[in-house]
Amino acid sequence: MSVSYPRLAARTLRFTLGIPRNITVSPDGSTVRFIRTPDGVTRTGQLWEHDVESGSESLLVDPVALLGEDGEQLSAEERSRRERSRESAAGLVAYDVDDTGRWACFALSGRLWAVHLGAKAVTALPSVGAVIDPRLDPTGRRIAYASGGALRVIGVDGKDERALVSPETDTQVWGQAEFIAAEEMERYRGFWWAPDGSSLLVERFDDAPVQTWHIADPENPDREPVAQRYPAAGTPNAEVTLWHVGLDGSRTEIVWDRNAYEYLGRVTWTADGAPLLQVLSRDQKASQVLSVDIATGATTVLRELRDEAWVELSSAPRFLPDGRLATVEDVNGWRRVVVEGSPVTPDGWQVRSVVEIFADSVIATASQEPTEIQVVRFGLDGTVTPLTDGAAVHGAVVGGPTTVVIRSGLDVVGTTVTVHREDAAPAAIRVLAEPAPLEPSVTLLHAGDDELRTAVLFPRDHQPGSRRLPVLMDPYGGPHAQRVLSSARAFLEAQWLADQGFCVVVADGRGTPGRGHAWERAVLHEFATVTLDDQVVALEAVAAAYPDDVDTSRVGITGWSYGGYLSALAVLQRPDVFHAAVAGAPVTEWRLYDTCYTERYLGDPNTQPEVYDRNSLIPLAPQLERPLMIIHGLADDNVVAAHTLRLSSALLAAGRPHTVLPLSGVTHMTPQEVVAENLKLLQLQFLKEHLGA
Repeated sequence: MSVSYPRLAARTLRFTLGIPRNITVSPDGSTVRFIRTPDGVTRTGQLWEHDVESGSESLLVDPVALLGEDGEQLSAEERSRRERSRESAAGLVAYDVDDTGRWACFALSGRLWAVHLGAKAVTALPSVGAVIDPRLDPTGRRIAYASGGALRVIGVDGKDERALVSPETDTQVWGQAEFIAAEEMERYRGFWWAPDGSSLLVERFDDAPVQTWHIADPENPDREPVAQRYPAAGTPNAEVTLWHVGLDGSRTEIVWDRNAYEYLGRVTWTADGAPLLQVLSRDQKASQVLSVDIATGATTVLRELRDEAWVELSSAPRFLPDGRLATVEDVNGWRRVVVEGSPVTPDGWQVRSVVEIFADSVIATASQEPTEIQVVRFGLDGTVTPLTDGAAVHGAVVGGPTTVVIRSGLDVVGTTVTVHREDAAPAAIRVLAEPAPLEPSVTLLHAGDDELRTAVLFPRDHQPGSRRLPVLMDPYGGPHAQRVLSSARAFLEAQWLADQGFCVVVADGRGTPGRGHAWERAVLHEFATVTLDDQVVALEAVAAAYPDDVDTSRVGITGWSYGGYLSALAVLQRPDVFHAAVAGAPVTEWRLYDTCYTERYLGDPNTQPEVYDRNSLIPLAPQLERPLMIIHGLADDNVVAAHTLRLSSALLAAGRPHTVLPLSGVTHMTPQEVVAENLKLLQLQFLKEHLGA
């Protein structure tokens, strides 16, 4: 009996298992290390080493061998951390290597482990509590880790384990990123070693000001609800401070204007031991780059950034080897690398992230065509040297003379990882992902006056002009996420849906990344109008391009998270266009979503309630006249189930029939095989029933 596509996608974590990840390159470029699962269906990550000169691979750490029959056990704190980073794998999911290349460390099943890389010997070190995010000092002498709200340190030899700093109240936590940093600012760390290994910068957050919500388990009413501090829009955030902590436990608070700049966005140490911070105002319209005097804790403003909508947090500020400050900023419509206030990347390139900085150049990922991401060397003299090309999505990691390029393209389903060294032929690192059971056939369109990047997929056996198919819009549609990329693997599920008898349309509207300042800020205060209007434009363009192949009297829409919001909005607001919707984990009332994300786009609900009112789904409930299925995990601590329950109550009060599918024990992610499979099949059945597919 063959395995269904939905189950296989869940089993393989959407065909990502077996792909090398968490790639690091040693400073001399001689060694590439990475995490990879042993095959495409096993979730347990192993640590591997690739010797660049010989091209050989060796296994450094096998969690199964270390844990034996006991298996892996995760603490509540580690499960929460993985939820924030959308981590569904098991075993090794992170590791750290010191700058000397002698030691690596990692957390596994709540314990601390060290690897002597020369001897390839793995040792469990004494630790206290559940170990979170262990990091080696750059000199390879000690490991710091978070546990139980404290930051602790131990020698790589297993000696002198102790707490450096400990919480003074139940709501204080040292050495971890607070909820907002991890969920919305892509900062998952809470401590940073000094280059000489003698001290650290350590975050302390205090959740006391944050309101407490409770996540219940209705399937098991005998269990206590889980108390969670959740900073909803317009309510207080955690109090975040940063400290310089010596190995003797001495500490000095790093001082900046926290009243004006509430968010700690980025923290880095420079090679000469001078820390750099980027802080952000609560309304996110102002940001400062600060240098730190670690002796006194005083900060100096190096650069100020302002934007009438919001300042985009991107790659962390850094110093060039000659001491000049490099940042990533929006300048004249383009996201650019800026050195001492002067852009060094030209018009035509949207910088995605900085890979590495050299004395004469910057290597970055960047786009000319928003569906493609290239690796480019931008010379400080104005030269531009693309290191990759073609319709694909690329990433890179650099160490010394070695560059590792990760590529996923439209030409083949899969990912390649290639090691490039200046004095050697390119070498491939093995990818063990499960072969996809289908090959997407994707057509990319530019829809409407704004040239919305739009992907169109028909059933693979469809003959053009043979029949008019129902249309299924499959967006995310919100800011900070792109669906239409030149990667065949990104469209596997869309192709499977198309093969069930639909024309599937995936469109990136205004607000999505890669198209410049004005494009991204078009959604300011206007989620409900702008993002929905763009889906309609994409639909109209597809109908015009394929008049004999699509039936616009049968249009469905489905999505998760922001895509769930957009799907429900579509049938509530535009029943003349959309005839059925499946909304997964939708944000229905933005006052229930977190501060940083929501206030960035919609402002403060206390001062701009009308913005929240016009972007909420709740007032629209009486307008429902189309079939709507709402799905929600009851253990979701990001988009809490109250979103769905409030919309369902409003629909019931208005006498509007609808379907609610509650998922007991499921969070914002649904990695469980059986749940994921049956969930997808139930959605498909609902759409087929109401669209006549």
